[in-house]
Amino acid sequence: MPQPSPWQHQRKAGVADDIDFEIKGEELQFVEIELDPGESAVAEAGAMVWKDASVGMTTIFGDGSNAGDGSITSKLLGAGKRLITGESLFTTVFTHNGAGKARVAFASPTPGAILPMRLGDYGGQIICQKDSFLAAAKGVSIGLFFQRRILTALFGGEGFIMQKLEGDGWVFVQMGGTVVERELARGEELHVDTGCLAAFTPTIDFDLMTVGGVKSVLFGGEGLFFARLRGPGKVWIQSLPFSRLAGRTHVGGGRKPGRPKPGRRLAFGHHRRHRQR
Repeated sequence: MPQPSPWQHQRKAGVADDIDFEIKGEELQFVEIELDPGESAVAEAGAMVWKDASVGMTTIFGDGSNAGDGSITSKLLGAGKRLITGESLFTTVFTHNGAGKARVAFASPTPGAILPMRLGDYGGQIICQKDSFLAAAKGVSIGLFFQRRILTALFGGEGFIMQKLEGDGWVFVQMGGTVVERELARGEELHVDTGCLAAFTPTIDFDLMTVGGVKSVLFGGEGLFFARLRGPGKVWIQSLPFSRLAGRTHVGGGRKPGRPKPGRRLAFGHHRRHRQR
């Protein structure tokens, strides 16, 4: 019997917050979500690629998980959490207002993979990098995860403030480059670059450790610390975090050698016109 594809899913009868979806593409992926009448999905502002005409858009504060709570305080709290993690204050809710089936698609802004996760399969919670959330079934809560250890808090870099995704529905997480999933047994330990740590289950014990001696710190190019992960639980590792991609793009995006400066180009043109008189 063929195994089900992890990149697509069909609704199961009687399961709440269940949605049909399919992830398309290789290095530049997008996820296509199929909605029933009255069903909604929530996504990062600006993530939409296309939608059917019957799918309406509503921009809200926060993540929409407290839609039933009309208090201003809960809305501001949800928006404030997103602001701390570096996300926009707003998310967009896409609701199918027609009959039959309708689709909406969302894309990752960087090369890599979109990983579908059903939170109910991981104890209702996943902890991931602060810019990882792309889209989800409505009702998934996007919160904060702070490292409590002093060393991790002071030097954790990307790992200090992370996103905490809670609920029991589907969530779609964007990860850079190639993604590897590791399941750690109890007591098993893994060392990962802090930026390459994409996500982990809350049963994982996360801390920092130094990379080694003085030579390794000064000349190794790996920074000061590794993320130390100890099982039991699951860990997802990304080969090209956005911070590393942005840094390399910035370094390689300078002016090309030998290119004349704008001032020299203007001076040469002026001298040439003067000689033609």
